[in-house]
Amino acid sequence: MKIGFIGLGNVGGKLAGSLLRNGYDLTVRDLNEEFVKDFVLRGAKSANSPKEIAEKCNVIITCLPSPKTCSQVMEADDGVLAGIGSGKIWLEMSTTDEAEVRRIGALVEDTGALPVDCPVSGGCHRADTGNISIFAGCSRKTFELALPILTTMGRRILHTGDLGSASILKVMTNYLATVNLASIAEALTTMKLIGMDMNVTYEAIKASSGNSFVNETESQVILNGSRDISFTMDLVLKDVGLFNELAQRQGLDLEIAPLIVDIFKDGEKRYGSRELSPNIIKRLEESADVDVLGRGFPAEIIDDEPEESGYEVVIKGRQDY
Repeated sequence: MKIGFIGLGNVGGKLAGSLLRNGYDLTVRDLNEEFVKDFVLRGAKSANSPKEIAEKCNVIITCLPSPKTCSQVMEADDGVLAGIGSGKIWLEMSTTDEAEVRRIGALVEDTGALPVDCPVSGGCHRADTGNISIFAGCSRKTFELALPILTTMGRRILHTGDLGSASILKVMTNYLATVNLASIAEALTTMKLIGMDMNVTYEAIKASSGNSFVNETESQVILNGSRDISFTMDLVLKDVGLFNELAQRQGLDLEIAPLIVDIFKDGEKRYGSRELSPNIIKRLEESADVDVLGRGFPAEIIDDEPEESGYEVVIKGRQDY
């Protein structure tokens, strides 16, 4: 089994690392030559174009920052579609628009290959250890073909339904996490102004009904001051925008999503599109003239769970097949 991986960024590099660590024959491609060089030194091969990867590999994985970038990688003259063919599998692991993944998926199917949209969820720290969750949208037959690779990169693998369904659920979960981040920024800043100890505040949230995954990860790097969660303002705006568009296509005018978009557009204007997303709290810190910091919190979140083989999450009561 030869696997090609295109996109070695914050998430892609960690997912590709799991494949390499577990003995897969891996060929990589990224515009950042240093990323590629690092993988080659660890035993991977490199390719000069997406087309070359598609020609040489049985499974082609893309993990890219935007739908536009994915379209370029797939549809350029030297793109994946120029080299992919019958019996091969395309795994789209980017967080992308479901309409776009279905459009490109149809082009992949025209070549005789099998498309899967399979974005990940759970944070970069869990991608690094193969413990992240993966959603997979495709036919059941294709899912079973892809499952051994997915269980190498992730712990909990969820077959979400047809192509595009995984991307719908992924932007929904990212939207929920972003709303939680915005509320945590307000909560922590308010507690700081009142004079509450920030370490006590964190533990109170953690022990309460207000706790969440976002609190246990992003609150810690906020209180450390690093704010490093390997996710940036522009990516937040892309994901929340995609979720808002999903709702609008159903004729639903959301109330919270547009506010979140406005908040992060202001953050992007103030601090730059590549500013780390937890630094959205800086808007409130500056307004209140406080620094929301604690003591002894980590600068980055590290997954302390041992790497284990993944498994399919069996969904009770599902009716779609």
